[in-house]
Amino acid sequence: MPSNKRSKYRGSRTCGGGTHKNRRNGGSRGGRGFAGGCKHHFVRYYLQGRTFGKDGFSHDQRSDPATIDVGTLEVIADGLLARGLAKIEGDTLTVDASSMGIGKILGSGRVTRKMKVSAEAFSEAAKKKLEAQGGQALVV
Repeated sequence: MPSNKRSKYRGSRTCGGGTHKNRRNGGSRGGRGFAGGCKHHFVRYYLQGRTFGKDGFSHDQRSDPATIDVGTLEVIADGLLARGLAKIEGDTLTVDASSMGIGKILGSGRVTRKMKVSAEAFSEAAKKKLEAQGGQALVV
């Protein structure tokens, strides 16, 4: 006596599926591909992690402008001079932050030299620190 169906039906052409015309197309398996994912195959697709429809909230796609602190500008000033991204005019360091892709200058850090910085926006603390050293905050 056979121990399983595979060996039981070996050589029988249709393996217990009726006539040779049965088990042919998508109707015998409930549709092709992802058919029935919301209906008769829901549990199968849910367990596989395939879900349909929207879920949750969509967040705002706007991103904040690139920012840098005035203290960081002070630290990287020598590197900016070496690359030609900043200039020294007299005793004033001139930096164009918008040409480096920086949109806003924030006020964290210490400023110890006179700087003339141009950017799209400045925080109040950044303006105060730059002007306290005799520098300028130019809004482009």
